[in-house]
Amino acid sequence: MSKRSLFLKIILPLLIIAVGVAGFKILMTMQAPPKKQSAPEKGLLVDVIQVASEPHLVNVHATGTVQPSMEISLVPEVSGKVTWLSPNLVSGGFLRQGEKILVIDQRDYQLALDQAQADLARVEVSLQTEQQQAQIALEEWQLLELADKGEPSPLVLREPQLQREQANRAAAQAGLEKARLNLQRTVLYAPFNCRVRTEQVDPGQYLRAGTAIATLAGTDRVEINVPLPLNELQWLDIPRAGQNISGAAATISLQSAKQTYRWNGRIVRSLGEVDMNSQMATVVVAVDDPYRQQGSESVPFDLAVGLFVDISLHGKRLPDIVTIPRRALRENNSVWIADQEDRLQIRPVNILRRERDMLLIDAGVVAGERLILTTLDGAANGLQLRPVEQE
Repeated sequence: MSKRSLFLKIILPLLIIAVGVAGFKILMTMQAPPKKQSAPEKGLLVDVIQVASEPHLVNVHATGTVQPSMEISLVPEVSGKVTWLSPNLVSGGFLRQGEKILVIDQRDYQLALDQAQADLARVEVSLQTEQQQAQIALEEWQLLELADKGEPSPLVLREPQLQREQANRAAAQAGLEKARLNLQRTVLYAPFNCRVRTEQVDPGQYLRAGTAIATLAGTDRVEINVPLPLNELQWLDIPRAGQNISGAAATISLQSAKQTYRWNGRIVRSLGEVDMNSQMATVVVAVDDPYRQQGSESVPFDLAVGLFVDISLHGKRLPDIVTIPRRALRENNSVWIADQEDRLQIRPVNILRRERDMLLIDAGVVAGERLILTTLDGAANGLQLRPVEQE
């Protein structure tokens, strides 16, 4: 093989390959390296709600025990044997105002009344006789022509005797009135619509005047003494005793088995003092017709004396206030906000009032911001988030 053919067949192809490889390496060294793509930052998934500002009715929650608004001891004013007893005068019985309760033997008191009437009649006759005697004395004095000597003396006109008889008549009239009252007092009537709490009397029993025989509690209204922290009073309308103004409305609740009963009431007064130990004030809530004696059938359950009940006092209406769930509050009275860039902001807030499930906020957050509900470990300002808005 000649040198020319050797060059063309072997050496030249090798040179071309070498030049190509060298050129490729030069091009590779001249090309700029590609930029590395940084992975997007992945945020933490959190639940958020949009903060709203709206009118809010302040509700103050408390508890209390139902007690009668009126309670008296039934005490006879005269003594004697019971001749009639109402079948309703039993523990738990109900009595209407003016209903007859019992009758004490009236015979002695009727005789005393008859005697007093006779005494008055006798004194009236005696007074008339004395008046006639005084008139006769005056006429005799005039017949004796003693008028020129001046006015007749009181003794001549029998004035002392007249005064004595007039006093006797007044005493007899008082005795008659007392006898009449004692006879009336042999019959006892219910002083108001009431329920018999206790009784200690039986037919035929001898009663002594001044001895309590029953305890009666009013049924037109019951009251509940409600102790409250002092800082809760500012939210409530509380009338003073005797003021003709309407106090804050109240809802009284009782959970019985699987059912909840509710009654409407109202604050009627404050006790006007603070407990020395608890430093709590007490307001009085009244509920009308608790035993459904006046046709109230809205609640098929008696609000009986002694029940321990829950009370919601409806206070003042705030025109525009931010409310947030209690679970959204973090350490040091702060909340977490998801800003427009979906980053966490730790924001201190001012709590105007704490309620059962809500907080009233008057500074720190505004309507429209996104409030974080999810609890995060190691929360810090600027933390990237993936908010999921809740209804």
